[in-house]
Amino acid sequence: MRIIKNIIYTIVIIVFILTSATIIYMQKATFGKTPSGARLERIKQSPNYRDGKFQNLSHTPDLAEGVSYYRVMKDFFFDKDKRNTPKDIIPTQKTDLHSLPADTNVLVWFGHSSYYIQIDGKRILVDPVLSGSASPVSFTTKSFKGSDAYTIEDFPPIDYLFITHDHYDHLDYETIMKLKPKVGKIIMGLGVGEHFEHWGFDTSAIVERDWHETVTLDSGFTVHTTPGRHFSGRGFKRNQSLWMSYVLQTPSMKIFLGGDSGYDTHFEAIGKQHGPFDFVLLECGQYHPYWKYIHMMPEEVVQAAIDLKAKTLMPVHWSKFSLALHAWDEPIKRALAEGKKKNVPMVTPMIGQVVNLDGSNQHHPWWEQVK
Repeated sequence: MRIIKNIIYTIVIIVFILTSATIIYMQKATFGKTPSGARLERIKQSPNYRDGKFQNLSHTPDLAEGVSYYRVMKDFFFDKDKRNTPKDIIPTQKTDLHSLPADTNVLVWFGHSSYYIQIDGKRILVDPVLSGSASPVSFTTKSFKGSDAYTIEDFPPIDYLFITHDHYDHLDYETIMKLKPKVGKIIMGLGVGEHFEHWGFDTSAIVERDWHETVTLDSGFTVHTTPGRHFSGRGFKRNQSLWMSYVLQTPSMKIFLGGDSGYDTHFEAIGKQHGPFDFVLLECGQYHPYWKYIHMMPEEVVQAAIDLKAKTLMPVHWSKFSLALHAWDEPIKRALAEGKKKNVPMVTPMIGQVVNLDGSNQHHPWWEQVK
């Protein structure tokens, strides 16, 4: 009996130590902060906030019907595609962002969902993750070899920084802190501002909005905040901040910044209200039927572009991190095949390659050279 009591006592101590260590570790700045005070009261007034958290427009379970977390973890450990991570170095081009002529309208992709847009004289950056990891623990979820071609020093001053949501593969603490002196306005969903204030950003730089709001950034530059079908969170408590997509209207173009989303009717609604779009960027990767409600299959990405009335589609959210079970290059192959079938024009640059927003682009299938 004494032995059993000692074992139980030892287990209790171990659990207490591990729990305490986790709580202490999660006080690190990288985890950000949960909304409180006046910000929380503002959030509670949102029609998209119910039962203590933000909600999607449609019922959106984390996992598909009949799928357990045990099954997901088992497949992650034992059933990943052997080409889930490329063996070769990802090829890149290094564009000198400082030297781009001010009157050119271009886009440069940095892998996954990070990209730079220079348009009508403004410099815009979306979801920059340049630290080499998409995790609060830097030695996990490492970027593919070669995909980190850019550093903060490579960026000119940024007029507008867009954050689609607060997951680590979209909001990277290390990158954001280094960017701080270079950034003007930061556009984000409700609740995300708590992270930025916690990190010492000036509140005057933070533009924090709900879905279906309009923000005038400058003459000819307007942003309409639009929904996605996803979730948020940097700790144990989910959906305390809002995930976003954006309609960016500039003097010469209308661009859709998609963010992460499962497929749903909101794409058609956005297309009807704000379309057609000259250029749309939609997530195309890290999907699986297990979590089909929060990430689109590549074929759904093409359909979403059609719903949005897109003239040109650029698939993102691939080629940098392994966050699912599929082969690293499967997303672009499937999306291209579907785009060809449904006659949806697509651009597929390698990391760092310039995309001309005003005209035609020639991009070869560079992923075919990578093992």
